Amino acid sequence: MAYQVLARKFRPNQLGEVVGQDNVVKALTNALITNRLHHAYLFTGTRGVGKTTLARILAKCLNCELGVTANPCGVCESCRSIQDGSFLDLHEVDAASRTGVEDTRAMLENVQWMPTTGRYKVYLIDEVHMLSTASFNSLLKTLEEPPDHVKFILATTNPKKVLATVLSRCLQFHLRNISPPEIAEQLIKILGQEEITYDEESVKSIARASQGSMRDALSITDQAIARCGDHLDTETVVDMLGTARSDEVILLLTKLAEGDREGLFSVVQDLASRSVDFADVLDALAIALHDLAMCVSTGAKLSNDLDAFSEKFDAVWLQSGYQILIMGGRDLQYAPSPQVGFEMTMIRLFDFAPHTAKPNPVERKSTNPKVQPSNNKNAAPRSASTQSSETKSVEPVSQSTAVKPVSTVDQPKKPRATKPKIPKMDKLPARVQQASNVFNAKVVKITPLDPESASSQQQQ
Repeated sequence: MAYQVLARKFRPNQLGEVVGQDNVVKALTNALITNRLHHAYLFTGTRGVGKTTLARILAKCLNCELGVTANPCGVCESCRSIQDGSFLDLHEVDAASRTGVEDTRAMLENVQWMPTTGRYKVYLIDEVHMLSTASFNSLLKTLEEPPDHVKFILATTNPKKVLATVLSRCLQFHLRNISPPEIAEQLIKILGQEEITYDEESVKSIARASQGSMRDALSITDQAIARCGDHLDTETVVDMLGTARSDEVILLLTKLAEGDREGLFSVVQDLASRSVDFADVLDALAIALHDLAMCVSTGAKLSNDLDAFSEKFDAVWLQSGYQILIMGGRDLQYAPSPQVGFEMTMIRLFDFAPHTAKPNPVERKSTNPKVQPSNNKNAAPRSASTQSSETKSVEPVSQSTAVKPVSTVDQPKKPRATKPKIPKMDKLPARVQQASNVFNAKVVKITPLDPESASSQQQQ
């Protein structure tokens, strides 16, 4: 028998076997138990999270010979034919290759006919966002009011490209990315069934590299088995993936904390010699700084590897360092090479790095020390001139921290500016009173004219 890849061999056949989609599984289970079935379902999410798998399981639940159930038997003719892909009433349509309106019309011509062997005729349209606008429009009426024996199941990785009129006619479920711990747990079960031994760190590396996709995780596991054989060791898996090991991230943090510039870039050269993905290294460093910042801010527990750095970095630097790593990862695509971009990011990170645990603040001498009272009651008080001369002798350290000495010598007070007194209206000239009455204005200021300007205005 030909070899079957892990992604197909271990595809779930029951709703309870689906990993990482508990909310969707619970909603579908309740709908099947209570027989509250919608005529159109839409599954959205990134690649490899279980959209097509859930659609096939739902078709099996609807057409099992035992009846509509959340736990199909898996042994009847309908269940086995759906699992083999030979069920006549399950029509899988690849919208990426059948985007034209003619293909959609040909599919809808058979909607009115009753199922051949099953209870429901199920139309599974994968990558539905690839359909043309005309195809969507031709599908709308049938999608809104299909016959009782027809169920539509749509799947897409980009729901934003699906028309709003189509979205409003479907019961939408969003499938989230699967977390690395859930992927690692599933991989351990599969490796146990395949009788493959493994290192725990190698399984974690595969789970992180899959980026939330179970199918990608199983494909990477196939590749790792082909390279490692019957035992997955961390060294070989990490070299295959081109990712950074946890000890290398710890080594980079150690060089930053110690202020060892040469040691830091020797580690970078070692990473480059192994063709490591520098974007992955930046992400791993950012995650490490995030964990350290959470420890400083909230007292969260650290892993055993990072526990030694709990007091070696200042909280302010952790924030700036995290921002430097994020910006460095964004700009990595614009660098002449990934190594150059990574080295420039490390230079910025090093120059902003506190090379001590928590540096003590620099003690500054006060620029205006307070005069301590004398214990000698018979001591004569100092004169004002002596105090002023002592005060003037103190020089400020800098402009930002300088404090001006307080002088005890009496200084002449500056005269306050006085507002001009405005005479009463009856004492104003006739022209001013007439203008005030005409414009309903209030006289607030009178500016006397110079004799020369007054004579010139009179002449005019």
